[in-house]
Amino acid sequence: MNQQNQLKRRYTLITILVIFAMISFFIVRKYLLPQSITPRITGFEVHGIDVSHHQKTINWNAVKFDSIDFVFMKATEGKNFLDPRFKKNWRKAYQKKFIRGAYHFYRPSVHSTVQAQHFIKTVQLASGDLPPVLDLEVTDNRPEKVIVDGVRNWLIMIEAHYGVKPIIYTNRDWYKKYVKGNFEGYAIWMAAYTTFPRPRLDGEKKWIFWQYTNKGEVHGISGAVDLNVFHGSREELEELIIP
Repeated sequence: MNQQNQLKRRYTLITILVIFAMISFFIVRKYLLPQSITPRITGFEVHGIDVSHHQKTINWNAVKFDSIDFVFMKATEGKNFLDPRFKKNWRKAYQKKFIRGAYHFYRPSVHSTVQAQHFIKTVQLASGDLPPVLDLEVTDNRPEKVIVDGVRNWLIMIEAHYGVKPIIYTNRDWYKKYVKGNFEGYAIWMAAYTTFPRPRLDGEKKWIFWQYTNKGEVHGISGAVDLNVFHGSREELEELIIP
């Protein structure tokens, strides 16, 4: 019996040590080891970032002096989610004279009219701002036709309200399945983290923005941030903004 108790205690001790080692490894990896940072890509004149509440408090003065030309920020999602940092980020970016843009994270499970109304209620665009953006990257287990019809309705409502054609943010797979052949007249903001020197769309169509990493580093932002480039010059970017 004593031998059995000793074996149980030994197994218990080993289990505790294994759990402790796993927890220690996680803490060291997450908080003590240097994180993998993607260097800023070269060969492009115009650089930008996109942010949300995940970036927490941003020092916009520091960002301004880190060669950042434009910033997109999350405004809304679905029916009633408002990014808790949006209003402050939107105001600060304007004060620091960034070219700014707002995006809506689309949820196919929510009626597109409700989503468009939510964005319109939240975002007031001004002269010098970028067109509104629809972030298209989840299905919510809805069929293709439902997604395409809903996205089309959202885009039409937003263009009617703001008087400017929205931009579609998506990745290559989503572009092929949902955007190509359905929304050819819309500018594309492409998310592609492993395609260098740059991603390609089918045919002659070109992306207008490219989000090339979610592990960027920018002064004034604690932790990783998405980095983007514009497909053109600063003057061409200014031609895109709302007059």
